[in-house]
Amino acid sequence: MSGTMAASLRRSFSPFVKALGASRWQQLASRQLSLSAGLCGPETPPARADATFKVTMIPGDGVGPELMTAVKDVFKAGDIPVEFEEFHLSEVQNMATEDKLDHVLTSMRNNKVAIKGKIHTPMEFKGELASYEMKLRRKLDLFANVVHVNSLPGYSTRHNNLDLVIIREQTEGEYSSLEHESVPGVIECLKIITREKSRRIAKFAFDYATKKGRNKVTAVHKANIMKLGDGLFLQSCAEVAQLYPKIKYENIIIDNCCMQLVQNPYQFDVLVMPNLYGNIIDNLAAGLVGGAGVVPGESYSAEYAVFETGARHPFAQAVGRNIANPTAMLLSAANMLRHLNLEYHSQMISDAVKRVIKQGKVRTRDLGGYSTTGDFVHAVVENLRHRPVH
Repeated sequence: MSGTMAASLRRSFSPFVKALGASRWQQLASRQLSLSAGLCGPETPPARADATFKVTMIPGDGVGPELMTAVKDVFKAGDIPVEFEEFHLSEVQNMATEDKLDHVLTSMRNNKVAIKGKIHTPMEFKGELASYEMKLRRKLDLFANVVHVNSLPGYSTRHNNLDLVIIREQTEGEYSSLEHESVPGVIECLKIITREKSRRIAKFAFDYATKKGRNKVTAVHKANIMKLGDGLFLQSCAEVAQLYPKIKYENIIIDNCCMQLVQNPYQFDVLVMPNLYGNIIDNLAAGLVGGAGVVPGESYSAEYAVFETGARHPFAQAVGRNIANPTAMLLSAANMLRHLNLEYHSQMISDAVKRVIKQGKVRTRDLGGYSTTGDFVHAVVENLRHRPVH
């Protein structure tokens, strides 16, 4: 190759490498290119990647560690090129310190991607208002939480064939951790709404709808009562909506939204809302398709992505009983692989999970069956279309 051509190629790739980040570029650059891998069909496994993607893993509380074991078992059986850096962070087990949080943050900043369980927040006040869950979100600026509520073929609920997306702003609103006792017996709890963050989450929702081929975005609010706070959120959404003329825009009051979701959820496509409303709607919508055990979720900042269950329920009463449903965490793991551009492996895991549920032979208690977590994981492994060649 001539010196002029080499210099030209270096100039072309320079902004791409800079945007991608040095560590990520080194991971991709070290992988062998293969024509056969590019030409393989969806049923043909790609050539084994030389590079392994590092992912931060935070098992969390409740059944989180058991669900992470399920993920690791399925990844091992499917020969997934992912290496986990595991950190145990728990407030209820006194395993959460600022030092541990810093280690998690360092890992996250290096890896850019994490998978986590629910870090349970004790209700009693111990001198610190902000939970470690909130600290993690704020320090990484994980402003957008996305929960795709999708009916599972083969599992019948009151509303079948549901397909809606809930997008929640999760760095401000009611979860600002700004509370104080102004006089004895009177507590003031501040809800923070800013134009900048309201417009940012609205733009994220409309960009998501555009990218995923969705037709409508609905803003959820309580501006009839909180005229300034939710009024600003609603105004910001309306302003951003004007930039997306092809996407239909509506708004709905939160209490009516809850009723409409139960009566006729098919009217919704993408919903965008402030923090507390999103937390409630996530869990309500998860209940429509099977509960906390079947709905995956993810949180995004400009740089980082964290994959978790959609309904954040630690399910503490199931700890150690081998009865938790790993569906949501396995589907979250599959979404994580898609984010890492491991499309084949992602599809392999999600297809296997959905095939097990559709067959109906192996179901955990929350779905009306008697199978254990281990039974379900074993069935998923048996349904993986690509088994490693040793």
